[in-house]
Amino acid sequence: MTTLKLAAITLLALALAGCSTLDQLGSVGQQPKLTAIADPTAQAGYRPVQMPMPEVVAASYQPNSLFSNEARGFFKDQRAHKVGDILTVLVTIDDSASISNSTDRTRSSSSEGSIGGVLGSIFGGKVPLADVEASGKLTTAGGLSDGGSGSVDRKESLETQVAAVVVQVLSNGNLVIEGHQEVRVNFEVRDLIVVGIVRPEDIHSDNTIPSTKIAEARISYGGRGQITALQQPRYGQQITDAILPF
Repeated sequence: MTTLKLAAITLLALALAGCSTLDQLGSVGQQPKLTAIADPTAQAGYRPVQMPMPEVVAASYQPNSLFSNEARGFFKDQRAHKVGDILTVLVTIDDSASISNSTDRTRSSSSEGSIGGVLGSIFGGKVPLADVEASGKLTTAGGLSDGGSGSVDRKESLETQVAAVVVQVLSNGNLVIEGHQEVRVNFEVRDLIVVGIVRPEDIHSDNTIPSTKIAEARISYGGRGQITALQQPRYGQQITDAILPF
């Protein structure tokens, strides 16, 4: 079964490698293609956000008043507040972490027992057991030692802006936003994705919002192209790292 599994994994890896190789050969001398603009809600795997919501309060008008109880101001608000509106997200990430730990574990055990005399008394000396003596003993011993150490020293900094689109309005008025930005420089494409939930009250008067005010934020900043491909281990090494237990 192990041989069959390894053979199946090898064949699958070769098939995937063939597709990847053909794609690379087909794009020789060409720039990476940009993703077409599309409705995020129509993409495969898209799911509307489901969060615990308070009871919906119906809009009502007071007598002799031009405004309803859901109005946010006396003048038209240019900030994003409905599906399809656009707002600017100010992405600011300045994160650092330093962690270190070490462990040391030791255990030892020993036991000793005499069995020669017991065997001799059982057989009464009638069975020839040359190796059995009255003073014979059984001794066992064991030991375990384990130690390890590790450290993490990480520092990340990112400051940029991206325009996001309101894709859903929750029943309590919060906005679900999603923004994608692709920048191609020579043969490398940089991708920036921002997804999350914001409160209309946190949107500034200039229709911007800091990334720290986004709930359930999902921010991705990466790239694809020749440089990214060179930085990735080859598929053979990735398969080997996934299979080998050591």
